[in-house]
Amino acid sequence: MTVEDSKRQAAKQKAQQAASALVKAIDAKPDDFKRYYNLGVFLTQANSFEQAEELYMKALGRFATNKSAQNLLHYGLGNTYYEAGEYQKALAQFQVVQDAGLKSDAYLMMAQTYMASHDYKTALAFALTAQTKHQQDPTINGMIGEIFLALGDFKNAGIYYDQALHADEKNGKYQFERGLIALANGERQPEYFRKAREYDPDYFEKGQKRLADIERFIQTRDAKPEKKDED
Repeated sequence: MTVEDSKRQAAKQKAQQAASALVKAIDAKPDDFKRYYNLGVFLTQANSFEQAEELYMKALGRFATNKSAQNLLHYGLGNTYYEAGEYQKALAQFQVVQDAGLKSDAYLMMAQTYMASHDYKTALAFALTAQTKHQQDPTINGMIGEIFLALGDFKNAGIYYDQALHADEKNGKYQFERGLIALANGERQPEYFRKAREYDPDYFEKGQKRLADIERFIQTRDAKPEKKDED
């Protein structure tokens, strides 16, 4: 057995032990809906989407009259569908969530779901709604920056990436994206790419094609002669 095989086997055993512990937790206290949610999250992370879906559906039936349970379980099921790439089903689940504590998280997931479906304008609406209660959250501000970038709005993309970097300076992805925006806008690039390479070298390397595309776009744009006003 190779070292990699040993690592995979150890990881598999660890996952099985974790799943077993979560199942035992439900058996010990079957009226605690959060334990079903926790197992559903684990199964989703393990890409066992059908098992997670089945678990959530059974739990939703079991706790049909418990509003708190319904909100959390619908949210969990929505995440399962999202990770499985079933975006319409995911949206249907997130739309059911009414709990004040989960509402902004549901809006955020709806934004991500619309992004995955390339519906950036709708994604922006939900992301901005989620951001009203989490104005300093770098994850949300980074997402909004990403949406504006996809829409070609470099100015607003830069504003939100700046906010994200203010709270999370060592995020290599945000540094790289902000560097692209600076390049496209003709701004100075105060070490964005250097920091991106330092903090997230994998993302930096993967982004080289996009960087080259932006540079070609700028060269083409700048090479075009300016139109003169006609008399």
